[in-house]
Amino acid sequence: MHAHPDDEAIGTGGVMLRAHRAGRRVVLVTATRGEAGEIHNMDAEASRPRLAEIRTEELRRASEILGVDRQEFLGYRDSGMAGTPENDHPASFHQAPLGEAAQRLAALLREERPDVVVTYDPTGTYGHPDHIKSHRVTMAALDALEKEGWEPAKAYWQAIPRSGIEEFGRRLEAEGKPNPFEKYPIGVPDEEITTRVDVREFVDHKRRAFQAHLSQNAPDSFLSNPSADWFERALGWESFIIVRGHLGAPRPEPDLFVGIAAPVAG
Repeated sequence: MHAHPDDEAIGTGGVMLRAHRAGRRVVLVTATRGEAGEIHNMDAEASRPRLAEIRTEELRRASEILGVDRQEFLGYRDSGMAGTPENDHPASFHQAPLGEAAQRLAALLREERPDVVVTYDPTGTYGHPDHIKSHRVTMAALDALEKEGWEPAKAYWQAIPRSGIEEFGRRLEAEGKPNPFEKYPIGVPDEEITTRVDVREFVDHKRRAFQAHLSQNAPDSFLSNPSADWFERALGWESFIIVRGHLGAPRPEPDLFVGIAAPVAG
């Protein structure tokens, strides 16, 4: 469960493709179409009226790269950053009643009955209103389905270890680039991480999926045109906190599906 197109590529692109390659069905739910975000690499004035359409197509391409079997939108409008007018738009995800949004997601969960559900931690990773709402909606949907007698084998929060963020900040500074994490500290204490998945073999796929979101690739972003070594160090591991179910191996568990039966061929 993600908030906007491109969110899937960075923090969960590896586990998605890893699951797909293992024969598991991968379903990506995206709350909005990212229509309130900044526009890069194209004429902003001309693109803004059709930005939802542009980013829907970008997400389709990224999903193909990451092995997504089904992608669905919850049907809400991008809320923009906290404190912006987009937050007050009546169609925004931020303004959506929690119960209503949770039922939209619950309907998809009833159809798919996934073994594993993944969303953001309570901070939304970096405090974006739509990320925080994605967390709340996912947990509310799981609560509702638990009352109906169903729950996934496991549920996780995507998380970024604080030590990793601190390292990335130092590397940016060493390269003479600004460290955005000084002003906006993110990351969870390393001891809270329960699961670390090695996705280095899929780093190139993650890079290509991120690049598929052309309208969001700011040329001066710290994720744009990094060295291969930097990209692997930054995105070669994906970290999670298990919040429902039980670990299938000692911490740090090496995969989301440890302890869950392999899919039946055919």
